[in-house]
Amino acid sequence: MNLEDYDISNKITARVIDSHPLTSTEASEEIKEITLEIQDSSFDVHIGQSIAIIIQGPHEFGHQHHIRLYTIAGKLQSKEGKYTLILICVKRINYLDEYSGELQQGIASNYLCNLANEATVEIAGPYGLPFKVPTDKTSNFVLIGLGTGIAPFRAFVKHLYEDIGDWQGEIRLYYGARSGLESVYLNDERDDFSQYYDKETFNAFKALSPRPAWNDPIAFDQILLHHQQRVWDLINNPKTYVYLAGFHDIEENLEKCFVTMAGSEDLWLKTKSDLIKENRWVELSYGLHGSIA
Repeated sequence: MNLEDYDISNKITARVIDSHPLTSTEASEEIKEITLEIQDSSFDVHIGQSIAIIIQGPHEFGHQHHIRLYTIAGKLQSKEGKYTLILICVKRINYLDEYSGELQQGIASNYLCNLANEATVEIAGPYGLPFKVPTDKTSNFVLIGLGTGIAPFRAFVKHLYEDIGDWQGEIRLYYGARSGLESVYLNDERDDFSQYYDKETFNAFKALSPRPAWNDPIAFDQILLHHQQRVWDLINNPKTYVYLAGFHDIEENLEKCFVTMAGSEDLWLKTKSDLIKENRWVELSYGLHGSIA
């Protein structure tokens, strides 16, 4: 489904009440958490859904508006309990145009990262519930996120432990960033998952690039293969769900990693096919210049 296919007729205005960086000032990339206040009670949004950010044009190529989707990283209530507050995680995107060689700014990410408190933004949605929560509380999860791909998992894990409660299945979160400075929700200043470290069912593992200054790929294969026996046992457990969120460019390395775990490409493809058929495999991925869709 293309972004242009999403219905944006249900548009409302949201107000920025907080915007702060999740990454260190020393990090090469900036990621912000933005809190939006929703005053329209008919806008009923749930954990795991996405909203569309609409930036009015005209834009390049004659587009009247620019749209990007962002997954809800959290949902709260205002102090008065009157309005809904939603959190989104935004990475400022700047990239080299492959044709002109010029540095280009991502429209939506820079627009959002530059917004000050009290600014308003037009949104639409909500859309989808990509991550299924099974009724069986002994179900397991292998969660794999890259960069801002950790945002939906932050909301998802919180939902399992706090909203549903008494979750008994095993939850293993594998999170990747180019460096520790660019980790989101799993760094020295902000570790939202630390409250679950005392849960016997929860484990979080962070994968970094061996040489971030050289833009070496994040070592997802190393961290997963280090735990390959446990991960493979979980994948073959009919109660396990595998959820991925992040850039498309991690998919090739992950596929190779799972083939290694399986021992052959044929066995992995069959296993993955079974997971998809049973709705136990979900990919929430996006391209370099887009947002989670």
